[in-house]
Amino acid sequence: MSWGSELWDQFDNLEKHTQWGIEFVEKYTKFVKERSEIETNYAKQIRNLSKKYQPKKNSREEEESKYTFCQAFLMTLNELNDYAGQHEVIAENLTSQIIAELTRYLTELKAERKSHFHDGRKAQQHIETSWKQLEASKRRFERDCKEADRANQYFEKMDADINVTKADVEKARQQSQMRQQMATDSKKDYASYLQKFNQEQNDHYYTIIPNIFQKLQDMEEKRIERLGVCMKTFAEVDRQVLPIVGQCLDGMTKAAESIEPKTDSKQVVESYKSGFEPPGDVEFEDYGQAMKRTVSENSLSNTREGKEKPTSKSKGKLWPFIKNKNKSPKQHKEPLSHRLNDFMTSKPKMHCLRSLRRGLSLKLGSGPEDFSHLPPEQRKKKLQGKIDELSKDIQKEMDQRDALTKMKDVYVKNPQMGDPASVDPRLSEISQNIEKLQSEVQKFEGWLAEVEERMPSKSDTHRRSGLYETQNNTTVSNNCAQDRESPDGSYTEEQNSEIQVKTNLNPTSTTPEFDDEFEDEETLPTIGTCKALYPFEGHNEGTISVAEGELLYVIEEDKGDGWTRVRRNEDEEGYVPTSYIEVLLETNAKGAMTYI
Repeated sequence: MSWGSELWDQFDNLEKHTQWGIEFVEKYTKFVKERSEIETNYAKQIRNLSKKYQPKKNSREEEESKYTFCQAFLMTLNELNDYAGQHEVIAENLTSQIIAELTRYLTELKAERKSHFHDGRKAQQHIETSWKQLEASKRRFERDCKEADRANQYFEKMDADINVTKADVEKARQQSQMRQQMATDSKKDYASYLQKFNQEQNDHYYTIIPNIFQKLQDMEEKRIERLGVCMKTFAEVDRQVLPIVGQCLDGMTKAAESIEPKTDSKQVVESYKSGFEPPGDVEFEDYGQAMKRTVSENSLSNTREGKEKPTSKSKGKLWPFIKNKNKSPKQHKEPLSHRLNDFMTSKPKMHCLRSLRRGLSLKLGSGPEDFSHLPPEQRKKKLQGKIDELSKDIQKEMDQRDALTKMKDVYVKNPQMGDPASVDPRLSEISQNIEKLQSEVQKFEGWLAEVEERMPSKSDTHRRSGLYETQNNTTVSNNCAQDRESPDGSYTEEQNSEIQVKTNLNPTSTTPEFDDEFEDEETLPTIGTCKALYPFEGHNEGTISVAEGELLYVIEEDKGDGWTRVRRNEDEEGYVPTSYIEVLLETNAKGAMTYI
């Protein structure tokens, strides 16, 4: 149905309707803009929430990151961050695909509407002008007819009057003829204007106005169609991100399913295991007969001499099942009570979880360099971690030395590029650093070997537990002393203080945090994949050469030194620069994060 044929007389109403249509487009544009702002603010709040609960870089958070439920929570935070990114995508698409398009279209729509109604008003003014001309010619014709009729009546009256002279009669006759001629001319003009007006009016209502209204109708239909497209895009923008949002939610579900209670329970053992053995049976003392005891340097009775020395640090370190160390009033008369009291007050020779936790939470610099303040098992881990750290530092220095050596060779071949002698001081400094680091490694390896020698094996534990039941009092006493004290007595706080005063060569080595990533003899598991962005030759020991675009398996993350450990096959693995590869860690890997 055409506006031109049906609404030929509704020019003003059509003008109001099209103006309302433009205002509706403006209202819808404002609606989409506000929705985009909501999505942006929501994404910002989600990102802030994810950032707020990201683990901090401290010893406690590093310790917690070993547990699967903490790793799952970190994966959830990362997925939530990606989820927020999809809402930012929605906001960007709404702005670019709807708001920007409608803003540009509104400008064009207003200009087009203004042009059409300008043509309509111009046509209306033309037909009104033509109508006025017709009315003016009509009134002039009417006036001339009346004047001619009066002049004719006056002539007849003068002609019938015998008293009037011929001259007056002739004058009246000429006046009547002139008026008749004027009336005839006015009639012709009126007829001409009437014919012209009828033609213009016909063109106006059947050609000009219908064409203008048809253009307005097309414009309005395009506006409505454009609104429909925008509303469809409004829905499609959300639908486009649903697959990725679904992947984020699947990642959160997978993170929750990766939680392993048994593994976390095992991690508790790994984190707090001291390496000490439980105390042996306390021997029966028969007060009805004299007791013969074998005195040895390692017996519990010898500790009385050390106990008689007043120390404020050897008080209050009790086993959980002992409530009062002064329970017996006859300590000076009962050797067993003295031994048991020494056994309980020696700290931390037999560790409970409480003392171990306190040992783990020592401040920076409060422990000796050889970590002798820690239980054997934890000391072993700490020493192994320190060795790994020093080995990485040595590798860094060696890489720098190789690079400087190559630079020096280039300078030798091309003196204009630089002085070869300028590199020598740095090479000498690096060589000294390598020697210092190697000596440090040897020192820590010696301490590690010492700890491994003194740690009892499982067979020793079972054999010793059997001996507790059959050995005599002297053997029991000796075993208790050996179990609760290292051969060099390094687990007492008194000796820790002395070692701290005497040896504090490397303050950073006394960091109390445990490093759970010590080397294992078994093959490291794959934690992700990577793609080489650039070729790497890998001439240095411990590195591996890769080609651009090659896919490899990641077996160890970048620890902050700029190197990532990768594997090509079962027999070929090594380190490559992290900046040379694009890494994608698996969702169950430590940290569960993707980086480039």
